Amino acid sequence: MAWLEYLLPLIFLFPLGAMAVIVVALRNLHDARVSSPFNARQLREPGQALRDRLDRAFATLFLNGALGPIVTLAPLVYGMGRMLFASQQNWLEWALYGALSTVLVLIYCFLLIRDFQHIRRIKLGLACELAVGQELERLVHPEAHPYFVFHDVPSNTGIIDHVAVTPHGVFVVETRARTRPFTADGREINMVTVEPERLRFPGWSERRPLLETLRAARWLAGWLEQRCGRPVPVEAVLALPGWDIACDGAPEGLLVVSGESLSHQLSERKIGELDDALHDEVIAALIERTAELERYAALNPPSI
Repeated sequence: MAWLEYLLPLIFLFPLGAMAVIVVALRNLHDARVSSPFNARQLREPGQALRDRLDRAFATLFLNGALGPIVTLAPLVYGMGRMLFASQQNWLEWALYGALSTVLVLIYCFLLIRDFQHIRRIKLGLACELAVGQELERLVHPEAHPYFVFHDVPSNTGIIDHVAVTPHGVFVVETRARTRPFTADGREINMVTVEPERLRFPGWSERRPLLETLRAARWLAGWLEQRCGRPVPVEAVLALPGWDIACDGAPEGLLVVSGESLSHQLSERKIGELDDALHDEVIAALIERTAELERYAALNPPSI
């Protein structure tokens, strides 16, 4: 029967199908989440959200890298089976199998290039967040010196990179990583100009980092006022690690810095005063807020 000529070659695809099932089953084998042995809460470090994204990006790279050869070989393997069972040779059909494999190879090459670029961007962002987090950790002194730093604080629209609580106010610190361009002679250009409505980089400008940082600070100020029952002084800080900052007039309530010596800048900056009671209420509220994210992450592990 003619239909058997198309059905029997599927036997040759069974080993490839079994390998594909194993690859898909292994994609969730690695779980990078680490929980505390004391209270079972997820331990969070500076840039933890980016670490989680990096883990998922590597898992996607593994999936595409492992499935790519399997999927691209499937048309050729099926075509070889067709050659064994076909009563007559149809070279147009064999050319179709070859063309399909070529298209699949190009698709997976594009996916792998996309994954590599995605991982590179995440690594750059993580490096900048770690650098800023390291600077902020210098704020933390013995208990008699009330400085506290929180990382990856959930807001109403996303994740706030860092929140620093000092005796003179609360600082919302957002980090943005941007690749520095080079001149024709290989010299790096690392000067960014801060204007009231935009960041002017060499060759392009951006508004979104300013708006997102201000929005996060306004949300935190409103949320803390609601939780504590009185206004809390909050200021937005945008850190651009590796860039030299030239300020032509930053938006009101926003400080743009390179991130270097950030702990010293924040410890010296006074935007208000927090008495002991308000200071403790702010700390307790932020601890509870970050714990909510940990519970959500534990109940909803990220899918790949």
